Amino acid sequence: MDTATLLFFEQQPEALPLYEAFAGAVMDQYPDTRIKVQKSQISFSNRYLFACVSFARVKKKKELPDPYLVITLGMPYPLESPRVAVKTEPYPGRWTTHIVIGSADEVDEELLGWVAEAYTFANTK
Repeated sequence: MDTATLLFFEQQPEALPLYEAFAGAVMDQYPDTRIKVQKSQISFSNRYLFACVSFARVKKKKELPDPYLVITLGMPYPLESPRVAVKTEPYPGRWTTHIVIGSADEVDEELLGWVAEAYTFANTK
């Protein structure tokens, strides 16, 4: 684990295992992924950004699990699922979709299937 990632989780260290589960699964599936740690998010990209993790407040605080992590995916369509916290269409044909996870078990086949769609969508732009 690099220093920048550890600093990102300094205020919420209990969320680090959630990130490790997500990043590990993404890197296992897409070893060419570039990861960039920024102040407010950690981005995952191939040609373009396809996913990021953050602590964005996409629900009321009392509705968020403790710990939590927000997975944001760039999708070609509006994702319909009770797992979706917020979705927006910043421009036609691109949907930004926020999914809250509260345990490593939520990095499951369904979520990774959506990641695969986001990865493919970003790679074909």
